[in-house]
Amino acid sequence: MSKVHNENDMKVFKLEEMTKGWFVGNFTPTVLLTNQVEVAVKKYKAGEYESSHHHKIATEITVITDGEVKMNDVIYKSGTILVIEPNTPTDFLAITDVTTTVVKFPGASDDKYLGEPNA
Repeated sequence: MSKVHNENDMKVFKLEEMTKGWFVGNFTPTVLLTNQVEVAVKKYKAGEYESSHHHKIATEITVITDGEVKMNDVIYKSGTILVIEPNTPTDFLAITDVTTTVVKFPGASDDKYLGEPNA
């Protein structure tokens, strides 16, 4: 993990060195090790797909920072903020190349379940 100190003694990290864009949370490497929240900047190529999944504990806030996606058959464009409550299933299709910013709280390791809740 790159940690460079400059004249202001700031810590500097590289997003590409983080696990799938997750840079805050219970990950290795991480900028801030915590179970309270998870934060990521994620990049997808057009056509990438994640099948329907849900979280039982965490609320996920996804910002479509750049690009266009389809989630649950609805198209969302850059600037859209989605709040996905626990037990709300969603899939994800990158219609274009996409960058998202994701916040999950609380941080909950192993809280991703495929399919519908109670299925």
